[in-house]
Amino acid sequence: MRPLRFALFGCGFWSTYQLAAWRELKGAVCVAICDRNLGRAETLGRRFGIEGIYDDPEKLLAREKLDFVDIVTDVATHAPLARLAALHGLAVICQKPMATSLREAQDLVKYCRKRRAPFFVHENFRWQAPLRALKAELDRGKIGRAFRARIDFISGFPVFTNQPGLARQEQFIVADVGSHILDLARFLFGEADSIYCRTQRVHPKIKGEDVATILITTRAGAHVSINMAYAGNALEREAFPETLVFVEGTTGSAELSPGCVLRTTTTQGTQVRRASPPFYAWADPRYAVVHSSIVPCNANLLAAVQRRGRAETTGEDNLHTVRLVFGAYTSAALHRPVKIS
Repeated sequence: MRPLRFALFGCGFWSTYQLAAWRELKGAVCVAICDRNLGRAETLGRRFGIEGIYDDPEKLLAREKLDFVDIVTDVATHAPLARLAALHGLAVICQKPMATSLREAQDLVKYCRKRRAPFFVHENFRWQAPLRALKAELDRGKIGRAFRARIDFISGFPVFTNQPGLARQEQFIVADVGSHILDLARFLFGEADSIYCRTQRVHPKIKGEDVATILITTRAGAHVSINMAYAGNALEREAFPETLVFVEGTTGSAELSPGCVLRTTTTQGTQVRRASPPFYAWADPRYAVVHSSIVPCNANLLAAVQRRGRAETTGEDNLHTVRLVFGAYTSAALHRPVKIS
């Protein structure tokens, strides 16, 4: 099978790691990149030896022979770029969140379905090694039925330094990190029945919320509390960018703690093991657990584009996550729980 040809839209912070992760796979090759800032595209192109350099996506799609596109741009451009690629009959991989509103996301999924353009959301958090290990442990049933859980993503890491655009977003932590964490809650504990959310803004010079507290009730009856913060405060235990999880089950408990340590406790005692991510030379050590997860995520999506397997995070599936994201904002505005249909 020949390698599939693709174009990358967006040459910002994450694009370097996205391209590096694609190079770990043999089934796809990037032949063109596009960014509104042509100089930035040229710099990234030289680094990866890519000859197709553009600042106009329509020109790129008209000139290049492609199988799919990978959209790594800001959220406001996701839907327009995805629609443009689908119009050209290409498969689409898009970063989260897929759109700026639930309606826009629903319309985008419907449009791609109508155009028969496979549409996938690049949701890599669920592919982190420690989180896959936790999921496997829950599926083994050692701790019984999970009835309560806590998911924490709390950090003083200066995220706005690497990604200054986040400070200008009207909706920040729930839409950005929350898209990952709410998808993770679905992955670990199933679909939600209701959501309750409160938000705060601690940084004085940002537009959106940087703290969120969320409570989800799942259809299976589990209560999942989610705590997220990029408040910039000093923490005794800085675990960035790890997601920490504690799960209570009917016959035991499981905990994912800093350092990718997984503890499973039953009446027979506690088993402890480290679920460390693989090491890649191109990954930033500060983001290693996240950067390494891009590889298996890309592999899963590529297999779906090649029709060799089924993607976990199709556009249709990710609509459930988008409903949670905007349900959280609705709940925060109304100061009451919101049913998830």
